[in-house]
Amino acid sequence: MTVPAEQNYKFLTIEKCDMCGSSTESHKLLGQRLNQSLGLRPRRKKGISVSVMKCNKCSLIYSQPQPIPHNIQDHYGTPPESYWSDTYFQPQPNYFSGQIEEVKKLLPFKSGMKALDIGAGLGKCIIALENAGFQAQGFEPSDPFFERAINKMGISPEKLKFGMLEEMNYSPESFDFITFGAVLEHLYSPSASLEKAMSWLKPRGIIHIEVPSSRHLIGKIFNMYYRLQGTNYVTHLSPMHAPFHLYEFHINSFLRLGEKLRFIIEKHQVDVCDILHIPLFMHPILKKIMEWTGTGLQLTVYLRRA
Repeated sequence: MTVPAEQNYKFLTIEKCDMCGSSTESHKLLGQRLNQSLGLRPRRKKGISVSVMKCNKCSLIYSQPQPIPHNIQDHYGTPPESYWSDTYFQPQPNYFSGQIEEVKKLLPFKSGMKALDIGAGLGKCIIALENAGFQAQGFEPSDPFFERAINKMGISPEKLKFGMLEEMNYSPESFDFITFGAVLEHLYSPSASLEKAMSWLKPRGIIHIEVPSSRHLIGKIFNMYYRLQGTNYVTHLSPMHAPFHLYEFHINSFLRLGEKLRFIIEKHQVDVCDILHIPLFMHPILKKIMEWTGTGLQLTVYLRRA
């Protein structure tokens, strides 16, 4: 018997923006998001939906209410083999190399500095950091990813913990560098997660974050497409289906949170990334527009603790 999707969640009403703290009463309603991919003909889809909202002060995009699974493995318990072939389970020489190069400049780097990978996945970032001269460790909440990191990637159990950020404890001011690579958008409270991570970071240490941008041009194009079909669906977020994104961020989201948590933005950039579900001949001009206007898919920020 299939359990209805709404019974797998508790739904939390959001009363204030998680990043800037402004009241949600004045926030903009963008539309509705189903618990599945919308595709090209969303009118044919059935399911439950949540509202997608945009903060009018920092442009954070979030769902209202926020669906929280009763068991985190319902979202992240999918075996990694479902995503990648066997070749992905091999260390890659250039993995995370650009980010490591950047953070070494910002620290500045000394051999033996300590690094933490939040949401370590298969442990490939831990391997890359170790090869670059860091003492690295991390944690991972997905049971199958944690198991594959230990047994397939050869990550030492001493370097990798199993569990969610809310369950983790490290000594205050013990890391020089912390990375949230494609993680923060999955967490129920990004601000609380960053506050906890900041407590583990040494003064003047660096936190690296990669998140979906709330200004993504392709998302706006699909929103217009759905409007022309006479629906109020939007493509932002995926709170009840893979990849289970709960938030999209604007640089203002981090600027306002920095005032509260006492960090500064050392560097940020917006990357175009791949374009999906749009005819190939349109890609060159769309990529140019996204480069010119800063409306690519991924926002990357480097934060320094005061």
